[in-house]
Amino acid sequence: MIPTQAQFNALFEPQGIVVAGASTHPGKFGFVSLHNIIASGYSGKIFATNRDGNEVLGIKTLRSLEELPAGEADLIFVCTPQAANADLLRVAASKGIAAAFITSAGYGEAGPEGIQAERELVDLSRELGILVIGPNGQGVVSTPANLCAQIVAPYPPAGSIGIASQSGNFVSSFMNWSCATGVGISRAVSAGNAACTDVADLLRAYADDAATTVGLAYVEGTDDGRRFFDAMREVSARMPLVLLKGGSTSGGARAAASHTGSLATNDRVFDGACLQAGATRASSVEEAFEAAATFATQPLPLGNRVAVITTAGGWGVVAADAITRDPNLELAELPDDLRRAIDEHLPPRWSRSNPIDLAGGETRDTIPVILDLVARHPDIDAVIYLGLGIQSNQARLMRSGPFSNDPDVQRIVAYHERQDARFAQAAHDVSVATGKPVLTATELAVAFPDNPGPETVRSTGRVCYPSADRAVKALSHLVSRRSFLESRGSDV
Repeated sequence: MIPTQAQFNALFEPQGIVVAGASTHPGKFGFVSLHNIIASGYSGKIFATNRDGNEVLGIKTLRSLEELPAGEADLIFVCTPQAANADLLRVAASKGIAAAFITSAGYGEAGPEGIQAERELVDLSRELGILVIGPNGQGVVSTPANLCAQIVAPYPPAGSIGIASQSGNFVSSFMNWSCATGVGISRAVSAGNAACTDVADLLRAYADDAATTVGLAYVEGTDDGRRFFDAMREVSARMPLVLLKGGSTSGGARAAASHTGSLATNDRVFDGACLQAGATRASSVEEAFEAAATFATQPLPLGNRVAVITTAGGWGVVAADAITRDPNLELAELPDDLRRAIDEHLPPRWSRSNPIDLAGGETRDTIPVILDLVARHPDIDAVIYLGLGIQSNQARLMRSGPFSNDPDVQRIVAYHERQDARFAQAAHDVSVATGKPVLTATELAVAFPDNPGPETVRSTGRVCYPSADRAVKALSHLVSRRSFLESRGSDV
């Protein structure tokens, strides 16, 4: 059964939701999910069932779903045992519920009896015409609806990345990175065993979703490779699609089979399919999220010529190595006219080549000026800026040191912090003005995330990468996306 738009509307924008199996015990799924729905600020109608009729978190529960008024809810979040779910879904459908999320385990991952139960669930969903997500799933998040219907944390900031995953843990991982970077999520679904609705279905839904501009998925395998490939190709033609795949080794494939009952695909075949379809394949959860976040927040470059601006030489050397190793990127030759323009703002000891090592010669306005000069040059397609936050890191020590009350110390602390905030804002503003990607990178984004440099990058809605290598990899994915679209003759 192909899911309909109305069914996905019920999943992502429900007018009312029922938690089946609500519990008064804070450690039970039926308590946690109801708590998270309320805590996220969901404003639709909230119902819950509890066989004893106990009040849960201020909600007067129904002893049975039969007591639910027809037409009052369109999504049911199922926390009941597997054996109860078939009858529950029949009643749900009779009440006008169009979508069900099933957290219950004991299906395809649990041996022959579970496999049979899962087959019966698929047949039942088709019979009833109800969208079923799961079973063995973690939950659904929809920030446009302020909805956090899941059995774990976190609830991420709002944004435009749509997450679909065969593993609930990876939904949490991606959303944790969203919280850390500030780059937000539109929808997030743990497909669990994906018995009735799989990752391909969810990605197609995201491609049709006005709130979503980037797809991000974790997959372990598929029993219909052609169908998944067709979905990748369709989605990638319409928006960037980033994939992280588990089960790429024999050990991982065995783990995938026991985890969700998934049949892992041949890794080399999968790699080739991603390349042909135009999907971005990542090798780690960090790379996957940062690629998606970069697609969501940076413009695509016109070409692959990269300039590096650095406040210290060593960082620039490492970045140059990473760019040179990457087949998608080119370390740009510094044009003579750009070199002469930079000469006017730096002392003679600066590197006079790319990477542009400022060599400690910057004054109050140097970095914003150099960022603008470099990004505006027609021979430069993208900029990586290294060294953001150094001054504020020193200011942090001064704030906590024995001379923190000295007026001169206080003045320099305030100056350093203002400067790093200015530099971060300048990187964003120059990117917007030129339509070119400008990426910032510093380990301070992780070591001291409240540093005014990384903190300001987050406030502009972009990623401050924790290393030059991570920034280079993210930029490489942008360039690859541009090349794919150009090869198709698509508008960019």
